[in-house]
Amino acid sequence: MSTGDLLSIEPLELKFFFELKKQISCSLILSNKTDSYIAFKVKTTNPKKYCVRPNTGVVMPQSTCDVIVTMQAQKDAPADMQCKDKFLLQSVKVDDGTTAKDITAEMFNKEAGHVVEECKLRVVYVSPTQPPSPVPEGSEEGSSPRGSVSDNGNVSGVDSAAVARAFVERHEGPEKSAEGKALISRLVEEKNNAIQQNNKLCQELVRVYKIYTR
Repeated sequence: MSTGDLLSIEPLELKFFFELKKQISCSLILSNKTDSYIAFKVKTTNPKKYCVRPNTGVVMPQSTCDVIVTMQAQKDAPADMQCKDKFLLQSVKVDDGTTAKDITAEMFNKEAGHVVEECKLRVVYVSPTQPPSPVPEGSEEGSSPRGSVSDNGNVSGVDSAAVARAFVERHEGPEKSAEGKALISRLVEEKNNAIQQNNKLCQELVRVYKIYTR
């Protein structure tokens, strides 16, 4: 905050949360702590880029005034988000009862002997917070292997033992690691037995088929 003899200005930096193709506004608070009427005027080095409302006005004694600065929508982002635009706020003591309609450029003319207080304001661009990138399904760290389940309940596209291993790692604590390993070994053994039984059944079907087709 700048505390001058006439007006206190807050803030001293115009911060714009920069977004492409979108108008962005910020505000200034002008505080008159004196017992006089204070006229002000806001200038900028880039008047086509910014809209200031009001750009001139009168702050009555012991009161405040809000000034809204709007940056026009930008098509391109500046390099390194740096901005060289500047603002200048001028203030001068005027007669009691002066209104905004009574303000003239001559009031802020130092050469005419008027005591003009000036405060320079810089422009700062702030990058908007980026949302976290969505994590593709199946890429979560520590996620269990994925597979499809067929109509007969068999897991396809993934080893049933791997499913059991992942389940144990996720749901069992370190104190139950021995039980988990035993469960995995039993499942692997049952899987191998099932494969052997399936092979025997296939062989038996082939033998029966040959008998009846002679």
